Amino acid sequence: MNKRTKIVCTIGPASENKTTLEKMFKAGMDVVRLNFSHGNYKQHAILLNNIRAASKKMKKPVAIMQDLQGPRIRIGEVDKNGI
Repeated sequence: MNKRTKIVCTIGPASENKTTLEKMFKAGMDVVRLNFSHGNYKQHAILLNNIRAASKKMKKPVAIMQDLQGPRIRIGEVDKNGI
């Protein structure tokens, strides 16, 4: 039976380490929500790597939801190889 409800978990300073993320996967986390109003590019990259590593180790796919800061124009260069 496929479940039609997803468990969405907001990841913050207390839950961003690999061990805690693995526990959250075991508890049923389906979607990781990241609040991009806080932190910087480097911090987000490390966190994304931790999430992907935990997902791979637990052999469970996860969706990553990025919550951006309010209505604001965001522009930038896209790498030649894409995103």
